[in-house]
Amino acid sequence: MRPRDALAWLIDDWQWPYAAAFAACFLLALVPIVWSEAGLAAMLIYVQLPVYMVHQLEEHRGDRFRIYVNERLAAGRTALGRGATFAINLIGVWVLILASILLAYYVEPGLGLIGVYLTGVNAVVHLAVAATRREYNPGLVTAVALFVPLTIWAAIEINDRYDVSAGTNLLALGVALLGHVAIVAAIAVHLRRAA
Repeated sequence: MRPRDALAWLIDDWQWPYAAAFAACFLLALVPIVWSEAGLAAMLIYVQLPVYMVHQLEEHRGDRFRIYVNERLAAGRTALGRGATFAINLIGVWVLILASILLAYYVEPGLGLIGVYLTGVNAVVHLAVAATRREYNPGLVTAVALFVPLTIWAAIEINDRYDVSAGTNLLALGVALLGHVAIVAAIAVHLRRAA
């Protein structure tokens, strides 16, 4: 398969949420090994990626999230295209969480909180939209059922195990918040240009 065909399959055919969930199953199968070899706190850093991929299946299957944003939050205008939605999830989620795993392993264990706080901030956004609009939004169920308890458990365990400084906590939270603010800013700029 040529790279162009693979991208068309992932984006145009909107198969990436299913491919991500499939990959998440294999990543989750490695959890016992990571836990056994690296410990609970490191496993909680690692598990952020496959759990987020499971969340993305609820959020993006059938292109639900992008349609919800465009129809409900952008009043029928195209705030998110398919390519932008995929790129946001590729770079803003998979790459960022992978970077936090690598930073935790090679630089400072507390930097694994970047991925943890990314899931937590995402859960807060889903909850805030649900509370404000008084309706379900794609991704809400897994945000509540998976992200909220996982974020709390991981933050407590990682801070306790690695004695993470307040500065590292703030840095990790800042990166997670910045990622979400960048998405909102990009959507706002796109809508302004389209107007």
